[in-house]
Amino acid sequence: MDGAGRQQVHALLPVCLALAFSLAALGSSHWCEGTRRVAKPLCQDHPGGLGCIHLNRGHGGGRRDDESQAVQYIWETGDDRFIQSRFHVGLWQSCEENLGSAGEKCRSFQSIIPAEEHGLLWLSIGAEILNILLVLTSAVLLGSGVSSQSAGFRWLKVDASVAILTVLAGLLGMVAHMMYTTIFQIAVNLGPEDWKPQTWDYGWSYCLAWGSFALCMAVSVMAVNRYTAARLEFTEKQRVRKGSKHSQHKFPEPKASESVREMEAPSPAGHALVSASEHLPPNAPGKVSMC
Repeated sequence: MDGAGRQQVHALLPVCLALAFSLAALGSSHWCEGTRRVAKPLCQDHPGGLGCIHLNRGHGGGRRDDESQAVQYIWETGDDRFIQSRFHVGLWQSCEENLGSAGEKCRSFQSIIPAEEHGLLWLSIGAEILNILLVLTSAVLLGSGVSSQSAGFRWLKVDASVAILTVLAGLLGMVAHMMYTTIFQIAVNLGPEDWKPQTWDYGWSYCLAWGSFALCMAVSVMAVNRYTAARLEFTEKQRVRKGSKHSQHKFPEPKASESVREMEAPSPAGHALVSASEHLPPNAPGKVSMC
């Protein structure tokens, strides 16, 4: 494997990692996590449950006495009647602890946000999916380049395509993450009362989504650098090749041939002697015969 092939293999690894991050973030429900205040249930409704309200029944008490005791307990304890319930939210659903039993209860995130924000939510999901498709296309291009390197695959076109696709994927992902953040903040302020969180923060899915964005930007920068270096090298090779061809068509004549031509060429004194002998009579003693 040559140097270009090794560079393509090294570039394929972060692209695959960015694709895995995006897929994990899209399918998970831990974009935001937090707690919300939930009223403690009565222990008679949840026997054996933790964090419930215990009521002491009198000997002749009935259901009405239990209700009056519950009201008196809530009035006296104030905030102690609440318990902190953890929740986590994603693009598709919101889940929280089920105080009555083990496990979680989930509902659609679309049912939590206001109706006028449904279009923005679907736009964010569409941008996330398009981001994944662009990253997947980049991975396929790099993989094809690595597998067909022996057949003279053109690295310049691969690097140019990967640079464009990854930067578009990164920008789409950034816009999608920002739209989701806006939607969640609107849900916190205008959502239903039985869902509004008391405290919240971003979860690991949100960190994976931004990690995919950072990897896309890094791959794009590396692809541009490889393309620029390869382009300069290719231009330099073409210039050297043209210069060698141009020098082959213009050979300098050797000095030996010039001396031979000087010896073959008649001197000016010889020309004068020949012209003088032509003007003499045929039998003149000074007549120079030219053979």
